[in-house]
Amino acid sequence: MRLDKYLKVSRLIKRRTVANEACDGERVSVNGRQVKASYQVKEGDIIEIAFGNRSLKVEVTRVSETANKAEAPAMYRELE
Repeated sequence: MRLDKYLKVSRLIKRRTVANEACDGERVSVNGRQVKASYQVKEGDIIEIAFGNRSLKVEVTRVSETANKAEAPAMYRELE
């Protein structure tokens, strides 16, 4: 699954266009590397997102094409 879609489906970022802009603005890294929105997310990847002065670090636990609001938090595990 593409990174921008994963961020939207898991509800880490509300809209796919915003997720795309975050990737283009180099505010998203996977496994310590800056990546494009087209990066293919796999289980076990560590995603780091910079929101202004705060940062969010999560580990991908599940990749699913769809998830409702209750299932979305099960797609990742927050780190530190």
